Amino acid sequence: MMFKASILLLFIGQFALAQTKLVLLGTGTPFANPDRSGPALAIVVNGQSYVVDAGPGVVRRASSAFAKGVNGLDARQLKRLFITHLHSDHTAGLTDFILTPAVLDRNAPLEIYGPKGIKNMVNHSMKAFKEDMDIRIHGLEFGDANGYKVNTHEIKPGVIFHDSLIKIIAFKVNHGAWKNAYGYRFETVDKVIVVSGDCTYSESLIENAKDCDILVHEVFSMTGLEKREQRWKNYHSTFHTSPGQLAKIANKVKPKLLVLTHQLFFGTSPENLLKEVQENYKGAVVNGNDLDVF
Repeated sequence: MMFKASILLLFIGQFALAQTKLVLLGTGTPFANPDRSGPALAIVVNGQSYVVDAGPGVVRRASSAFAKGVNGLDARQLKRLFITHLHSDHTAGLTDFILTPAVLDRNAPLEIYGPKGIKNMVNHSMKAFKEDMDIRIHGLEFGDANGYKVNTHEIKPGVIFHDSLIKIIAFKVNHGAWKNAYGYRFETVDKVIVVSGDCTYSESLIENAKDCDILVHEVFSMTGLEKREQRWKNYHSTFHTSPGQLAKIANKVKPKLLVLTHQLFFGTSPENLLKEVQENYKGAVVNGNDLDVF
């Protein structure tokens, strides 16, 4: 009994020491802003990383975060990826995420979780680079075949992943014509972090984000959108979240911190977009930038 109690205390102690970090790897959009990589972020718990989305530049941004002292984001450690939806700006870095860490000696299969269709996308990427992988594994590099393996999981709402450090819950969000677009709730011993993915106002997000520590949410500038042509007004108002809608969401969720990402400025400044949100939301809110850590 004493032995079991000691193991239990050790287990509890590991949880008590858990340190959860939110790392923004890419806060951009389809606009080719050189200061903002494509959408991607990481939840890092005790040196273990759980990456959300694979926008352009994701692996290099992760390496930059590692160089700045965020353990768990060295390329070799990128072993878990969670995709919110299959829009190109969220998946254009998928092949990079599969192959580059493998070239750099990842020693275990990559686990990818995402909506219906992610298996097809991964399979096509693997077929496209089959010759490259064969040469790297069987040629003079002597690459680790395990690092090139990918296990792909098509998800449904509910708990999609858990280990000794984290539980991850997927929930559907409204993102225009996409039938399968997800947000994620990350639960660790010291934080609850909710990631909206791309969406417009979604009651399911509000239900899953209530009283979280950090809500990471997309937003567009209404001031900027009003200057765009009608087709873009129609598109963005259907697929994305206005400052007024986000304020309504945040007032219901009451996060300790609201972090803006996938910010569509449309010619306005980050400061102006922040003010648009703050007109109707008085809680703590910040503009997210690449390599910010919370």
